[in-house]
Amino acid sequence: MKKLLLLGGSAQQVIAIETAKRLGYYTVLCDYLDDNPGQFSADKFYLVSTTDKDAVLKVAEEEKIDGVIAYSSDPAAPTAAYIAEKLGLPTNPFTAVDILCNKDKFRKFLKENGFNCPDALGFTDKAEAVSLKDSFDYPIIMKPVDSSGSKGVTILQSPEGFEQAVDHAFSFTRCGEIIAETFIEKKHPYLIGGDIFVYGGKVIVWGLMNCFRENAACPLVPSGKIYPVMLEENDLERVKAVLQDMVTKLGIESGSMNVELVIDKNDRVYPIDIGPRAGGNMIPIQLSHIFGVDIVEMSVKCAMGEEISVVPQVKLPYCATYVLHSHKDGIYRDIVFSDMLEKHIFKKCLYDKQGDVVEHFDNAAKALGIIFLKFDSEQEMYDIMNNMNSHITVELD
Repeated sequence: MKKLLLLGGSAQQVIAIETAKRLGYYTVLCDYLDDNPGQFSADKFYLVSTTDKDAVLKVAEEEKIDGVIAYSSDPAAPTAAYIAEKLGLPTNPFTAVDILCNKDKFRKFLKENGFNCPDALGFTDKAEAVSLKDSFDYPIIMKPVDSSGSKGVTILQSPEGFEQAVDHAFSFTRCGEIIAETFIEKKHPYLIGGDIFVYGGKVIVWGLMNCFRENAACPLVPSGKIYPVMLEENDLERVKAVLQDMVTKLGIESGSMNVELVIDKNDRVYPIDIGPRAGGNMIPIQLSHIFGVDIVEMSVKCAMGEEISVVPQVKLPYCATYVLHSHKDGIYRDIVFSDMLEKHIFKKCLYDKQGDVVEHFDNAAKALGIIFLKFDSEQEMYDIMNNMNSHITVELD
């Protein structure tokens, strides 16, 4: 039986383990948390950090694995590529994965390869960053170079709050580096996001969507994805051309890529973040429903070097996800949905149970769950999505 090494066993990653087992693979899991839910699905579990390349390599060699995947995990993606290259297994180039997982290296790649890129400065020292706070052309975004899910990110309209933003960014970086970059004013009301899927060096699934962020207190934290993406046809073609060009120049061969881009008011496409892995908040599940293909299965097969043959066709023309969350701290009791909203929900994934501690939603890790919704029209979809607070009540003690 062939063996697949999976890096990460969170609630959102369990589906990759279950899919691999359904396909007949023996599953080996690494995770640094001893209470991760994935260990109860995997055939074998190692309490090993997915960012410790040498420790994971040792597991891979001992288990004689045939493939490795970091499903929906930015921190583990370089480890997966490193292991695969060392053992001669299917992978995208480690150098490409490393670039995409480090915002500083990514900005350098963009500039050197003719892509539009915000002006940016990286810092490893707080004092140096603070000394330059008056030299920036505001607004700017301060963030760790190696985080995802908007962790450690702050938008600054002026130097006020600069030092706190630096501290916040440093508190979430694993490598000790942060970056400050120019905030790009977008042409369209929504950030362009979602996942694309690459096979044979070509994008075969264009899962481009609108990034929904309705939390005024934390406007960078994703609270859902809306399909189809709201773009004029010529803008959509520009985005597709940029992404395919990037895939080609990086030498990406296969797998999901999580993307975030904006188009500025001069019609220029700016790649903001491109992750060499499936998106969080169950984006692959959403896209599987939309296009009638199994994105998770495709990801697993690519990691194992298996051929895939799919013909994506839009099955759900108006589909959205919404990330359930609380605006305050408390003890979880229940989530109540309005009758109107219930008619549109076709799948619920709830993470918490009665008595769990809930924290206010200031980064993606504090989500309470995800709901999947379908609609009959674009107008209906936006009418509901823009008024979610009137349809959802999070009950806390």
